[in-house]
Amino acid sequence: MILVAVLSSSPPVVGVTTYRQRASWGPWDRVAALVPASYVASVAAAGGLPVLLPPCEVGDDAAPALVGALDALVLVGGGDIDPARYGQEPHPATAGVDAGRDASEIALLCAALEAELPVLAICRGMQLLNVHLGGTLIQHVPEALGHAGHQPAAGCFADVEVRTEQGTLAAQIVGESTVVRCSHHQALSDVGAGLVVSARAADGLVEAVELASARFVLGVQWHPEEDGDGRLFDALMDSVR
Repeated sequence: MILVAVLSSSPPVVGVTTYRQRASWGPWDRVAALVPASYVASVAAAGGLPVLLPPCEVGDDAAPALVGALDALVLVGGGDIDPARYGQEPHPATAGVDAGRDASEIALLCAALEAELPVLAICRGMQLLNVHLGGTLIQHVPEALGHAGHQPAAGCFADVEVRTEQGTLAAQIVGESTVVRCSHHQALSDVGAGLVVSARAADGLVEAVELASARFVLGVQWHPEEDGDGRLFDALMDSVR
């Protein structure tokens, strides 16, 4: 009975994706599996147990086993997705493409969707969700919209007001409108099968989508881990509980 009580009170295990990048620490300078600590802190603050998932090609057979050990999945931001995955040639501004990461995260996402696991897809993660479901991307937003309001410069964030669609999961979580932290030069173009647009910026750019048929599959173009607003992570945990 004591063991059952301990297990029932254990925090949800949340897989957080990472990416391969050269980094320096102490005397070392080498390729590492990285993720900003703000993702880990946000999951923990919401009551989850964050587990970092290395960017390795888990494969279609191994991914379900890995996902089976999780209660939820967070797909983090990062470099651009290979445009070949949505039938386009690379734009000159497309950067940070890592085919191995694309394959690894798509395998995890496939397994998570099949297992009906709650998924929070952030920035690149939302774009990956869209591409996986047959959607396409705008490869360079400033060229398409004529402004850099969603990413003033590489590595910089912008405050952007988004308005949600009534009755959507995003609206339930953040209300009719909210100001978010954005840093993206790519965005959704054609929306993938089954996805519903649940928030847009004033310029019309898609800022959130969700899979209407799922318990909780939400993609946001902004970075909730950066602004101290834990509502999305709280909602992810609530969907698990």
